[in-house]
Amino acid sequence: MAKSGWKESGTAMFRWLAEPGAATLAAAASIAIVGTALSGAAQTQPPTVFRTKVSLVHVIASVKNPQGELVGALQKSDFHVFDNGAEQEIAVFERQTSQPLSVSLLIDASGSTAKDLKYETDSATKFLHALLSEGNPNDAASLYSFDDQVREVRHFTHNYPSLDAALKLVHGSGGTSLYDAIYLASRDIEMRQGRKVLVVISDGGETTSNIDVQAALKEAQLADAVVYPVVVLPITNEAGRNTGGEHALIFMSQGTGGRAFFPSYGKGLDKTFADIITELRTQYYLGYYPRGVPLTKNPFHKLEVRVGSPDLQVSARNGYYGEAEGDGGSSDARIAVSPDGRKKK
Repeated sequence: MAKSGWKESGTAMFRWLAEPGAATLAAAASIAIVGTALSGAAQTQPPTVFRTKVSLVHVIASVKNPQGELVGALQKSDFHVFDNGAEQEIAVFERQTSQPLSVSLLIDASGSTAKDLKYETDSATKFLHALLSEGNPNDAASLYSFDDQVREVRHFTHNYPSLDAALKLVHGSGGTSLYDAIYLASRDIEMRQGRKVLVVISDGGETTSNIDVQAALKEAQLADAVVYPVVVLPITNEAGRNTGGEHALIFMSQGTGGRAFFPSYGKGLDKTFADIITELRTQYYLGYYPRGVPLTKNPFHKLEVRVGSPDLQVSARNGYYGEAEGDGGSSDARIAVSPDGRKKK
């Protein structure tokens, strides 16, 4: 899995609510530590790592025809992958991949969405039931809620009843730490095996995060996580909406190979979750070992996935963090490694 070495130190994943009914860590000192850790994450210099062999880069792709319908019958020869502009040989190919799914569901419980929270949790319950009742028995889901704090309500499990019970506990008020939630959920999902997905239900409002959208996106890309924002619209008039927040969520979905949804409540929200499941069951898995990749001073490698037919549209992440120009043999070089290959001083 493409990574960028041992990532920034100083930020721990704090589980404010680890299990349904568990006590929250309410001490003010704990909250201060979390805020300090998140604030420092963007400033901390990369720690020393040892260089390692280039490992397999993973790419999950969805393909649609001009009518917007998913296409699931393409062959390996139909795909072309480019790393910093250099075409790569696809070493691993799976159609309608059966790799296990790890899905983190992030629910905005802030004041701006509180009145519609029941609609969101009702649809989320159906989504989790459909996700875990079919497909790979190793599929698992976790649940987060966020307002001005981020709470992991349920860690990864295949046990739907426990997730259902956890959803009933979701409540909140106050501000919105949207970017903190994506950042922390990405760090927690990173070491999971198989495909990794963040489904974010929010109106896009952001008021209390310690990090910005770029840091949140970077963490999702480092985790190989695909972001699917479900943008609920409490205000339909564009003049009164947080369109900047909506665009930030679209930006993160495009950067990770997901897509954003803008459903109405009720049946519209149910259909969105059904569409996400269909897409997750109709994806292609492409893997390659980087060869002859032109390096730049930027460690972010640009990825492009194309298919032979110009009528088809491909959705895939737009890059990963790997080797940069001038790394040479220096001990602090950041290089793409698999989780098992990570090493640090």
